[in-house]
Amino acid sequence: MKLGSIGRSYRTSKLRGQLGNHPASPSRILCLTFTCLLPLVAAGGKLTVPGAHPADDPKIDLQPAPIPRESRPALSFAPIVKKVSSSVVTIYSTKKIKDNARNPLLADPLLRRFFGLEEDDEDSATRHPHIHQEQSLGSGVIVSADGYILSNYHVVEGADEVKVGLPDGRGDVMAKVIGTDPATDVAVLKVPVTNLTPVTMTDSDNVQVGDVVLAAGNPFGVGQTVTMGIVSALGRGGFGVVDYEDFIQTDASINPGNSGGPLIDTEGRLVGINTFILSGSGGSMGIGFAVPVNMARYVMDRINQDGKVVRGYLGVYVQPVTAELAKAFNLADQSGALLGGVSPGTLAARAGLKEGDVITRFDGKKLADSRHFSDAS
Repeated sequence: MKLGSIGRSYRTSKLRGQLGNHPASPSRILCLTFTCLLPLVAAGGKLTVPGAHPADDPKIDLQPAPIPRESRPALSFAPIVKKVSSSVVTIYSTKKIKDNARNPLLADPLLRRFFGLEEDDEDSATRHPHIHQEQSLGSGVIVSADGYILSNYHVVEGADEVKVGLPDGRGDVMAKVIGTDPATDVAVLKVPVTNLTPVTMTDSDNVQVGDVVLAAGNPFGVGQTVTMGIVSALGRGGFGVVDYEDFIQTDASINPGNSGGPLIDTEGRLVGINTFILSGSGGSMGIGFAVPVNMARYVMDRINQDGKVVRGYLGVYVQPVTAELAKAFNLADQSGALLGGVSPGTLAARAGLKEGDVITRFDGKKLADSRHFSDAS
């Protein structure tokens, strides 16, 4: 990773006390521009398919312009739903589960002696391997006419067989898992079918809180279903679900079976991949989360080009800017990320980053908090 120019850098007063477990040092407010990423230290996603190899890049349809927010609300989303429904698929994954079920008859020592078994044969005698198939249901979205599909990693995790139910009555076909990235819960699949209808993608950075969105998928296996809501919040994280959390929050109903399905805007463009919900009952409570399409598309590009997701290593210890630290540093607010430590000899150290620096922008984009810095870098 090569660190480019550092703009608008200035020093403030020294912080009295400690930064985590690190001694205090002069603070600078930094706006970082990263010009190039080099895989000096690789980490990140893994392919779940042994022997998988980089594939040809899918031809995707991208329309990055934001939706017109001055227009009057639509009375019906039927044209949008009709446009998108041919791109939504159902995903059936099957995996073999091996367990050791206890035989209650052979738990009796008299019966064990009757069958000529010794005391030390108890474990092998009372347990016998049993293999059964576990099936799960999820959704996905077609992103290229030649069969590439985006979904969630947890939909196909550990699957021995994956089938995709295509729209328009084409039936079920076997799918290949091209690769997955558990760190973002994104999976890339491919079906041996052409002339499919891909969804149009957009720039999820243009999404705003209050935008109307539709969630599509196959909840509870009832069939293709569309629900409507708004974008409730952006940049949600801290749930511990995956390593890189930058979720779009929505109140569009998302239920089991919706995982991997598309979250679309009122132009019928893909803005996110529905991933999980917060619920006390297991059903929708109006708090659902989707992986932004920009993150999903990045993962897909890396998997198709490199066979895996490679992430850079800066060599910094990052911590939140608390209210106390913001006051001590004379900062306007608690946004950004505080460097609690910089490892010697790393990219960050060679670029001149120091303990006590506060990173406020990354590649021109404002950082809301330390988690967003980790996601961006």
